[in-house]
Amino acid sequence: MLHIILYAIVPIIVVMLAGFIAGKKGAFTGDNAKAFNKVVLDFALPAALFVSIVDASREMLVRDIKLTIISAVGIMACFMLVYFIYAYCFKGNNKADGAIMALVCGSPTIGFLGFAVLEPIFGTTPSVALVVAIVGIVVNAIGIPVGLSLLNSANQKLKPLAPGEKKPSAWKPVLHALAQPVAWAPILAVVWVAVGLPWPDWASPSFDLIKGANASMAVFAAGVTLSAVKVTINWQAVLGCIMKLIVMPAMVLVLGLIFKMDPMNLKMLVVAAALPPAFSGIIIASQYDTYVATSTSSLALNVIAFVAFCPLWIWLTDICVKAF
Repeated sequence: MLHIILYAIVPIIVVMLAGFIAGKKGAFTGDNAKAFNKVVLDFALPAALFVSIVDASREMLVRDIKLTIISAVGIMACFMLVYFIYAYCFKGNNKADGAIMALVCGSPTIGFLGFAVLEPIFGTTPSVALVVAIVGIVVNAIGIPVGLSLLNSANQKLKPLAPGEKKPSAWKPVLHALAQPVAWAPILAVVWVAVGLPWPDWASPSFDLIKGANASMAVFAAGVTLSAVKVTINWQAVLGCIMKLIVMPAMVLVLGLIFKMDPMNLKMLVVAAALPPAFSGIIIASQYDTYVATSTSSLALNVIAFVAFCPLWIWLTDICVKAF
């Protein structure tokens, strides 16, 4: 636990705090943070995912099919649960609010913090990269398109189409998400490995330089983002924290135990599921000017609480694996 705290949690806090202070002092703004996030999502993270996955083998991919299924079922089940709770169980909320909270508290920020948290704990291995890639594909290629479809549908009901205006295609968010490098780069790498093409050693260094900016820039940008928003604590924000830090990892842990998942993969997946909410959801909330204050407050609470919950979930997973 001490190793996890010192080598995985403390560095994140230090770098995020640096970004927060820089934002408060005016060195960077929320717009700068969006630019940093774009570098991470469009360049650094896709490079990190691709070059890490192509070092895997077909045998590893076959072994990790169970990981893929449990990731998709566990995360998307929690995603939809968050949507229905916030869309229908709170007076004054609407379906658009539910879609935003699903995009935030129903999705782990695997793209920004995945490598930063998992590699110090579990090492720099293809298995870590596959967990980050698989959860990233679930979040970016399934969760975001579903969330955007729900959000667009809700907004159309709140604001009917003008005469002659065409209804947007339900497939447009899906195609847009799949067109992003963070979605197609890991898919391309998985296909590369499945086909059995050898990856030349001399090609990896070309990806390593931009890959190295992934974790540090993502965490720093998160600090800048938090400095630019006003945190307001209310019960809906607290519930979002409970759904993200307790319900989602618990759901994944139960599924992994039921279906006898590989213990190490299960431990990595539980930690990935416990990661703070997706920063992309906050960006979407700002773009649509929907539920910004509550979703951002829930994100801030999650980031703070994750410091305690990360080692707690690793400890609980070890106990459960030994017991079952």
